[in-house]
Amino acid sequence: MEPAKKQFDSSEVGPTGVVQVQFTIDDPGRGDAIIGRLLSERLVACGQRLGPVISRYWWRGAVEGSDEWLVVLKTRDDLAGRVVASVMAHHPYETPEVVVIPVVGGAPDYLAWVVAETAEPSG
Repeated sequence: MEPAKKQFDSSEVGPTGVVQVQFTIDDPGRGDAIIGRLLSERLVACGQRLGPVISRYWWRGAVEGSDEWLVVLKTRDDLAGRVVASVMAHHPYETPEVVVIPVVGGAPDYLAWVVAETAEPSG
């Protein structure tokens, strides 16, 4: 019999130490390469690429549109700046959408896993 998993308690909503960093990109291969780089550096515990999504936006005075992929990354809040900097350094857009979203609650075991997988390797 498996041990009981700790359940989410909405009264515990607040700072978890975990954030999601998301960005859009028009090349799924480049998005995957960014995810791979961040994983190899242990800056994120997980990365997901979703899409394509249809984006519509203002750019230089005109409404534009493109097919893009949404990338969602899970990391610790103290690593968010390094993750954003790495995404920006490897992203092809002039002004990429890269945002950090605080995670205010969730499955306790999952949140602990994100923290553990992004911890500095011992040794």
